[in-house]
Amino acid sequence: MNRNLFLLTASQVFGFTAANVTVFLSGIIGSQLSSIKSLSTLPPSIYVVGIAISTIFAAKVMSIIGRRLGFVLASIASSFSCLMAAYSISIENFFTFCIACFILGTGMAFIHQYRFAAAESVEKDKAPKAISTLLLAGIVSAFIGISLANYTKDFVSDHLYVGSYLMLSILTIMPAFFLFFFKNKIELSQESKEEIKTRSYIEFISEPKFLQAITAASFAYVVMAFLMTATPISMHIIHNMSLEKTGLVIQFHVLSMFLPSLVTGSLIKKFGYSKMMYLGVFFYILTILISFFDPSFISYLVGLICLGIGWNFLFVAGTSLLVTTYTPEEKFKAQGFNDLVVFSFTAVSSLSAGILISMTSWKSVNLLCIPFLILIILSILNADRKKTENNLS
Repeated sequence: MNRNLFLLTASQVFGFTAANVTVFLSGIIGSQLSSIKSLSTLPPSIYVVGIAISTIFAAKVMSIIGRRLGFVLASIASSFSCLMAAYSISIENFFTFCIACFILGTGMAFIHQYRFAAAESVEKDKAPKAISTLLLAGIVSAFIGISLANYTKDFVSDHLYVGSYLMLSILTIMPAFFLFFFKNKIELSQESKEEIKTRSYIEFISEPKFLQAITAASFAYVVMAFLMTATPISMHIIHNMSLEKTGLVIQFHVLSMFLPSLVTGSLIKKFGYSKMMYLGVFFYILTILISFFDPSFISYLVGLICLGIGWNFLFVAGTSLLVTTYTPEEKFKAQGFNDLVVFSFTAVSSLSAGILISMTSWKSVNLLCIPFLILIILSILNADRKKTENNLS
């Protein structure tokens, strides 16, 4: 592990706590602050919207000022947004809490670029392992974030969860200290950049491998965010399960999202991108089948574990494939476009999760994920067919 990869991994531990705590608490807080229950998942959805809107911006900013300064500024902005969230809870203002979640999403758009920075820190053939190493930090992040959020929720006695976001503001500022020592990769001079013509977004999409990568990553996140956003509402609000049980399911879900990273990089190298994506789809199908059991702590736990494993295989394979589809000169454009698509779709799925879980049932929201799995399979088949045709010619 080189210095940059180590710093990124350490930063992921603290920076990614914002994602875990937002998924865990913001929907519940939203249901307390808003009298309209269908808007309870608006805060976590606004958070995802913040990511989606800011992806191109994050890539553009770092192409100008470098990854180091971009990451440091994002850490500061994330910490500020947590303080704003704590304040909004204390004054019981739903609108201000949504704004805080949006700013937190903007900071997370930069943090999601950690995986590309990790891939750039090593040779291309080692990119899957570098990405997997980074994602492993999410295990520690999940347990630190959710455990501390639970432990500090009563810190301000008159206002539940204010303490959780005060603690989160401390955790999210930590990457600024680590990434101050991050070393920017030497970039092309401005004159050289102007001489090089990069492909258009249409040309990127026309490349079957790029389309396969972006489809796998996008719909992996769509399905995962859709079901994970609905889980706290379904468990805690609809089925009256305790917050501790709900938090435990989310923790094990996040654990299952990142623990497979111990082997995912090696499996991709051995079996290839497409087979790992098929395996990810298989685990998503298991998640849907488990939803047919009566809603219980165990069924939610097993289902969300399968959901996490499926996400890992699809997302790591998709991201690893993506970095092989563009030139160094195109990286910020391709990465920004990829994340724009990924988190735009994710924002829509997250926004609809609260409405649909309140109108239908846990089984129904699982069944709605099937069309996305079909699209992933079609993109894999198309890319593999094109690859076979090229080899034959």
